[in-house]
Amino acid sequence: MPPISATHPLILASGSRYRAGLLARLGLPFVAMPSDADESRLSDEAPQALAERLALAKARVLSTRHRERWVLGSDQVVACGSRVLGKPGTREAAIEQLGAQSGRRVEFITAVALVHEASGAVHRHVDVTCVRFRTLTPAEIERYVDAEPAFDCAGSFKSEGLGIALVEAIDSEDATGLVGLPLIAVRRLLAKIGQPLP
Repeated sequence: MPPISATHPLILASGSRYRAGLLARLGLPFVAMPSDADESRLSDEAPQALAERLALAKARVLSTRHRERWVLGSDQVVACGSRVLGKPGTREAAIEQLGAQSGRRVEFITAVALVHEASGAVHRHVDVTCVRFRTLTPAEIERYVDAEPAFDCAGSFKSEGLGIALVEAIDSEDATGLVGLPLIAVRRLLAKIGQPLP
């Protein structure tokens, strides 16, 4: 199988500008392609199982079309008690999500899958970051949402921005996992396939 190179760039199975920005930090040639994998949650599917399944599904959709290329899929699921929080999409949904997380310990589960269809190689990892939110007043939540509308972020906040002011503590092995792509884990997966970094 060919290594990742300028002529065989890694495919990032995502349309997320956040993931593309993170992956660019590793200095590898890559192209980002949105995956049209079905992201519906299965009945009673656990949050970690959902993240793992979707990361692999996103990679598989593109790896079947580009069999000789390495494809990286990723998915993030936010587990708030028994609820799974996705991207809010609207101001109202973001306010509701942040209200639900107020004063609670929330898990941000980010799964990655590195796939090479032609060889059948699949390498996977799951990163779990625990965020303890401050007890937030409705006014604080509204001010945050108006200042930094994170409608395209699961959990409705950006830890790399003003959202850091909403939390008491973050317990993580990899701060980039919370943003959407755990680079430490990705580097380990690349090492497994013998891919050097620049």
